Amino acid sequence: MTTDKKSLQTKLIHSDYTPPEGFAAFPTAIHHASTVLFKNVAALRSRNWQEKTGYTYGLHGTPTTFTLEARLAAIEQGEHCVLAPSGLAAIAMVDLALLKSGDDVLLPDNVYNPNREMGNWLERDFGITARYYDPLTGAGIAELIQQNTRLVWTEAPGSVSMEVPDIPAICRAAHERGVLVALDNTWAAGIAFAGFDHGADIVMQALTKYQSGGSDVLMGAVITRDRELHHRLELAHMRLGLGVGADDAYLVLRGLATLKLRFDAHDAGARKVAAWLKDRPEISRVLHPAFADCPGHEIWKRDFSGAGGLFSVIFDERYTEAQTDRVIDALKMFKIGYSWGGAGSLCVPYQIQTMRKAWQGNGQLVRFNIGLEDPLDLIADIEQALAVL
Repeated sequence: MTTDKKSLQTKLIHSDYTPPEGFAAFPTAIHHASTVLFKNVAALRSRNWQEKTGYTYGLHGTPTTFTLEARLAAIEQGEHCVLAPSGLAAIAMVDLALLKSGDDVLLPDNVYNPNREMGNWLERDFGITARYYDPLTGAGIAELIQQNTRLVWTEAPGSVSMEVPDIPAICRAAHERGVLVALDNTWAAGIAFAGFDHGADIVMQALTKYQSGGSDVLMGAVITRDRELHHRLELAHMRLGLGVGADDAYLVLRGLATLKLRFDAHDAGARKVAAWLKDRPEISRVLHPAFADCPGHEIWKRDFSGAGGLFSVIFDERYTEAQTDRVIDALKMFKIGYSWGGAGSLCVPYQIQTMRKAWQGNGQLVRFNIGLEDPLDLIADIEQALAVL
């Protein structure tokens, strides 16, 4: 028996106890750390923060975040993954890793609006030109690529107007000119569209949506297959200090187990609600990629295996914005809020004519996120709300 002569205060900080090995459970353990401890000075000096073979500092990863990165890369059929505190932070990381003053970036005209704002900021304050292209241009993107174009952003489909781009055609045209292609694959959750197999160099995900599934986490991910490209992203990640907490990483890890089941349930419910809306006289168009009259539907049919829960509708032109706003306010189950992929259904109006230069039509656009409620209950809710028209 040894006598422990340490003071009480020291015992509160330092303990000789080591738990026995052999514990196993389904959940990934949550490893909290800012400071990472090294066995000796040689270990400290030999460890490289850009390699996943060891740990150096909490910002660069713990077993919890390394596990999440590996699983996300596997889902997207990639090799490397870097986490970010939000989807927008992941977009910023890509831009700042790959673009410098004098460069040019192309973005689809239906791009996620914060990505548009990012492009406008790069152009205004960083000397990087940001130009916008027709999302359905396909191989026509070649005509827009300039000598200083370094990056083409794509989004499949646009998360408000729902056009489905021809990603393989865009990638072929860009690669022939030595330009990288980044894909925002959030709508398809990384499971209904194989971004790398269709030519993308970088796949970005807002894990805030389906991967979390609880409407309670902000997180993003950037996934690649190319090691050199991954290292460029890691440098931007480090310089920007884009850390992710272990508790949030655990919540996303917990959500991954049911990701496919939830995505399929969202998809089935959304198709039922969208089909019902398509027959309503108040609605002039349903913008759902799985429907034949949605722009880019044939591309969706060729390249996608599912559709998730997000789609938009256009109200008949005879209804004003004030009238359609009253419909949204009259909804009971649908809540008003941005994002998607959670269990609760959402509804948001957009002034699409102000967002898109080439938008055709004057009807009011409203976007629906179909959650995991019974679709018949959601239909009844919309029906009673339409009565206010």
